[in-house]
Amino acid sequence: MSELNPEDAKIITLARSARARTNAAEGAAVRDETGRTYSATSVDLPSLKLSALKVAVAMAVSSGAEDLEAAAVVTRSATPDPTDITAVRDLGPKAPILVADPKGTLTRTVD
Repeated sequence: MSELNPEDAKIITLARSARARTNAAEGAAVRDETGRTYSATSVDLPSLKLSALKVAVAMAVSSGAEDLEAAAVVTRSATPDPTDITAVRDLGPKAPILVADPKGTLTRTVD
């Protein structure tokens, strides 16, 4: 994998930190068109289950974001769920989705 630019490395770090802080299955972060970042974790409650990427996208939308520059997810999975990709594309059609392992190593990019 090629070296990440500092802004992409930042959202991977934010996603990893959120995941570690709550011991969640996944951590995610997105960067909007103004450079603001939103980090989140997966939610696993009896009545509510959301992926970390969906929560991060929802946070961005509820804060007024109109586009995403990039998204990152820290997970043990090889690839994000297709519905997570769709959620990112709804707000950021061209945003790359950086997938990293729990150590923060980039494993793939979904363009």
